[in-house]
Amino acid sequence: MKDTTVNTDTLPLSGVRILDFTQVMLGPCATQMLADFGADVIKIERPGAGDLSRNFFDQRSEAGMNNAVYSSLNRNKRSVEIDTKSPAGKQMVYDLVRQADVVVDNFRAGVMDRLGFGYETLKAINPRIICASGTGFGEKGPYAHKGGQDVLAQAMSGVMEKTSDPSIPRSIYPTTLCDYTAGMHLVQGILAALLARGKTGHGQKVSVSLYDSMIAMQMQEAAQWSKHREVLNWAAMPLTGVFDTTDGALVVVGAFKANPLRDICTALGIEDLSEKFPDLASQRADKPYLQGRFRDAFATNTTAHWIARLEEQDLLCAPVRALSEALDDPQTAINGMLLDFEHPVLGQLTVVGSPVHLSDAPLVLRHAPPRLGEHTQEVIDEFGLQPTARAAE
Repeated sequence: MKDTTVNTDTLPLSGVRILDFTQVMLGPCATQMLADFGADVIKIERPGAGDLSRNFFDQRSEAGMNNAVYSSLNRNKRSVEIDTKSPAGKQMVYDLVRQADVVVDNFRAGVMDRLGFGYETLKAINPRIICASGTGFGEKGPYAHKGGQDVLAQAMSGVMEKTSDPSIPRSIYPTTLCDYTAGMHLVQGILAALLARGKTGHGQKVSVSLYDSMIAMQMQEAAQWSKHREVLNWAAMPLTGVFDTTDGALVVVGAFKANPLRDICTALGIEDLSEKFPDLASQRADKPYLQGRFRDAFATNTTAHWIARLEEQDLLCAPVRALSEALDDPQTAINGMLLDFEHPVLGQLTVVGSPVHLSDAPLVLRHAPPRLGEHTQEVIDEFGLQPTARAAE
């Protein structure tokens, strides 16, 4: 499974050892990116169960509890089964910490301390260790011990409250917006801590949360509200919207031009409404009328027809597509966003590649998403651990 065409020793994080206690999405997407950059990520998993995503999302999981969802988040990692509640298992973790650079978790606040793996404990074992945690709402405060989850962060951060139109019911954003964003913030924190350690010689604690990541994502909206007590909602702008066509739908963003309303009207072949609605204030006041005119026009022809007409006016527009269509788009393949490989359990598998493209460090599949405990004995031998400290005992 190892790609021998690339010297993995030259990858940016080659030589960095990471102990990965994470599961489901926030943590695994972060540690997978670090693994893609060359880090040796050792996934610490519960004996007989492992990462919740091994079987939570798909009851069709086969031997070793690998499924498509788990596999999408755990390439280039090694799996070790450790009973972290047993004395032998704890000692095994401590012995690994002595030779590691980073410990990552995404448990509730306080769980790592209760397990005996809090930052102060691990720092005493290895002063260079970096402990990185992703929580739901932060490690202190009234919500610190509240269970964190993507949908809850959408709701509590203000993200879910906004819609493009008041008539549209509030709803759950249907992909893991918060988990992925916080995961990428966790990557940033770990990389910054590694750079800092190169200067100071010692590690530190890195903390991110779903809640903070969603607040940060709304930096423009927060500034507008704090300064002017005005709600900034980019999706509710009067010349922006999603419109049905005869064979699908498209989205138009009427912005960043001197007179986008005039250009939209030209594309649609209707009278210049900018003469009646010359500025943003008047366009906002009569948004229902404008959007109604747009909707009626777009409904008369195909998506391809209107995309061509809009692009003739240099307007920002795109077809609304299903994920399956995006995955089949040549641009996706050209960008290197699909990784095909033969999985030892699942057979032929296609997963999403890395969105970060380094010219001197292309994505290399060093390890297929591991079966539960696949590398336990390998890690014991490699790190010189005591056989009595193995996980399942």
